[in-house]
Amino acid sequence: MAFPDRLQLPLSFDPARLRRDLDKLSSIDWTAHFVRQNYEGDWSVIPLRSPAGETHPIRMIYSDPTATVFEDTPMLGSCGYFREVVTAFACEVRGVRLMKLTPGSIIKEHTDLDLGVENGAARIHVPVTTNPGVEFRLNGATVEMRAGEAWYLRLADPHSVANRGAEDRVHMVLDLVANPWLEGLFHGIAEQSVA
Repeated sequence: MAFPDRLQLPLSFDPARLRRDLDKLSSIDWTAHFVRQNYEGDWSVIPLRSPAGETHPIRMIYSDPTATVFEDTPMLGSCGYFREVVTAFACEVRGVRLMKLTPGSIIKEHTDLDLGVENGAARIHVPVTTNPGVEFRLNGATVEMRAGEAWYLRLADPHSVANRGAEDRVHMVLDLVANPWLEGLFHGIAEQSVA
């Protein structure tokens, strides 16, 4: 079965608790995203799960397709509700990052190779903070995501983001390995949208 390029998952998280955990990390330095040609402004990352043994900030935020073992970072260890979000997914969770796009910043249209559930990997976005001025476009159409929602986005397709609002846009981005639980979740949503 071919899945849509976007699905809102039947999972939701408390925006106030997400924000409190984000506030716990206020003293942590964000690492600028290393693919500088893909954005203008400030797009930065805090790793919550990264390839095991990595300590260099860039290696910790890199979504390495060859990595096989992942571990929680100290930043995730200090954030109990973020840990609850991660464990809500009953499948293998690989990398998890907080990704911040500041007001006035844009992520240019690009694709992330092989990031689709059809290829065995799903990238899920959970907005932590957002605002009405954020425009996330996937295949030319806007995806409106609210704080606390969980969204699958097939990012092997062209996508871009602009933050035209006055507040940071911070998403928790989880890279998952597709398994029967996740595929069942997707099938259920896709069937409901057709009915």
